[in-house]
Amino acid sequence: MVIKETKHILRDKRTMLILFGMPLVLMLLFGFAITTDVKNVRTIVVTSQMDHLTRQAIDRLSQSEYFTITATVGTPKEAERMIRSQKGDMAVVFGYDFASKKSGIQFIVDGSDPNMSQLWTNYAAHILLNPSGGPINQKMLYNPQMKSAYNFVPAIMGMLLMLICAMMTSISIVREKEKGTMEVLLVSPVRPLMVIIAKTIPYLVLAFGILITILLMARYVLGVPLAGSLFWILAVSVLYIVLALSLGLLISNVAKTQLAALLLSAMVLLMPVVMLSGMLFPVESMPTVLQWLAAIVPPRYYIQAMRKLMIMGVGIREVMTEVAVLAAMTAVLLTVALKKFNVRLE
Repeated sequence: MVIKETKHILRDKRTMLILFGMPLVLMLLFGFAITTDVKNVRTIVVTSQMDHLTRQAIDRLSQSEYFTITATVGTPKEAERMIRSQKGDMAVVFGYDFASKKSGIQFIVDGSDPNMSQLWTNYAAHILLNPSGGPINQKMLYNPQMKSAYNFVPAIMGMLLMLICAMMTSISIVREKEKGTMEVLLVSPVRPLMVIIAKTIPYLVLAFGILITILLMARYVLGVPLAGSLFWILAVSVLYIVLALSLGLLISNVAKTQLAALLLSAMVLLMPVVMLSGMLFPVESMPTVLQWLAAIVPPRYYIQAMRKLMIMGVGIREVMTEVAVLAAMTAVLLTVALKKFNVRLE
């Protein structure tokens, strides 16, 4: 039965392309293209006098990799006009008393993206007010280069493993029901539970292969460290994969067609995983109601565990809370899915 299901998967070239192409594309996008790193911010300098200390401050700003001086104007109104016409991202206004008091700095920032504008302001303030020329006068633990890939890679792992395992498993089982071949399988000498296990094992192996691919890309392409134990990273990931397969089996109980399974998977999995798992937005910053909803989203706990194991390099004791929650969710989902599946097909 396992060999039969494996051959079905290998025959579908488009599915194989999606299974292994999507992780590669998303890793490259989130690792290089979609980034929150501060680089090449178009900066306008506003100053009415160019004394020695002001010139030094401007030089420190221009020599950093974060800012690019595009123009020097005499009044804040001119700088604001240039920002409105999309000729700059930020303006630095030097006051008359900057040389004497080392203060009197004003930032005029394009606030259409509040998070990035706050980062620009913080970076510029550290550079301008730090005579040594260092960009940030503070110690950054675990991510001294402040690379956004450190944050995105564990999140991508949680999203991809959940979508691939749950969606593909639900579609595989629904396909048998839709074609009327599931009943043929169930009247064979193989027990119904063994049929389900045989159909999920190939996806378990595929998901493990995708996990190894993501870890290799993270380490050797994006430069993300694997500071923790590789054994525990793989062990927690396997637990999460089993949880995702259980969820896919549960979806197959509700959906009657492959299209319905796809839509249900997208609505149940995609939006909560992206919005409520802490992948893009901190859960602690969400409204209380959304924090309650985020508490039942499995990727949230997996992403937290992977960030601790991969980036912080902690041991398994420090992630026991996340592992316990994932194990409990897996037990509940697997029990409910198998029970409803057997009842439905009897």
